[in-house]
Amino acid sequence: MLTAVDHVQLAAPPGSEDRLRAYYAGVLGMTEIPKPPVLAARGGCWFQAGRVRLHFGVEEDFRPARKAHPGLRVTDIETCAARLEAGGAPVRWDEDLPGHRRFYSEDPVGNRLEFLEPER
Repeated sequence: MLTAVDHVQLAAPPGSEDRLRAYYAGVLGMTEIPKPPVLAARGGCWFQAGRVRLHFGVEEDFRPARKAHPGLRVTDIETCAARLEAGGAPVRWDEDLPGHRRFYSEDPVGNRLEFLEPER
């Protein structure tokens, strides 16, 4: 049966790989991981930080995910928010999840992202 989430795939518009690299590797500090050659030919890019893996696949008729989103657990959420803001990403704090500090943001192609940290 299920043991873990291997990765989350999000869509991206054609030609957006450099913007995704600047954000996910540059701002968030993730590492780009190589795609297998047969998949690399389709475009997109993959990133990893520890056990967190995000895959971006090119979608010709791209529309950013506005409701669906990955929830990314972080440490030191204040520093994370500051890094995103310094990188030009919006940060919208939300207090509706008991026991957590969290905010929402968007990546450079408009996909919704949730960042959260359990309160101690």
